[in-house]
Amino acid sequence: MRDANTPGRSTPRHSPPNNGGLRAQSSQRFHKRLIHLFDRFASGATRYAGSPLAFSMAIVIVLAWALTGPIFGFSETWQLVINTGTTVITFLMVFLIQQSQNKDSVAIHLKLNELLASHKEASNHLVSIEDLDEDELRQLSKYYRYLAELADREGGVKRSHSIDEANENHAAKKRARQTSLRQHETAR
Repeated sequence: MRDANTPGRSTPRHSPPNNGGLRAQSSQRFHKRLIHLFDRFASGATRYAGSPLAFSMAIVIVLAWALTGPIFGFSETWQLVINTGTTVITFLMVFLIQQSQNKDSVAIHLKLNELLASHKEASNHLVSIEDLDEDELRQLSKYYRYLAELADREGGVKRSHSIDEANENHAAKKRARQTSLRQHETAR
């Protein structure tokens, strides 16, 4: 067997393969899996925490705690039990609820972005509006209040739209989509 430093060896001379890339991919997969598991746990926990069963259990726990007060002489330790328990549960629930709200918020923004992007008369400037700072949002708010005032003067805000108008709008979108598909196919 030849020494690794001797010329003529069967493998080219270079540094050993970089396993850092494999570790990074493995770490990313682990991180994604962890986020997925936490998301599922947070969604399930917040659904359960908001259920009538969870509320009933909380009432039973508080009643049991209150009924044991005379047994423990309403001591400081007795009071500390409920205070500590509720504090810990509240602290943990803040993170679970925040995770669920963040996910819901992103989903709502994506749905609204899709509606804005798909409507031919909607302004695409409003897609990802949530990334604007507060001053920019105030400026846009003033603009839309002004548009609402103009529409109100014309009676448009209080005017209802008919089902026929909705059907016409749907048909126009369908025609536009079909035209776009035909143009895309002919371009190939």
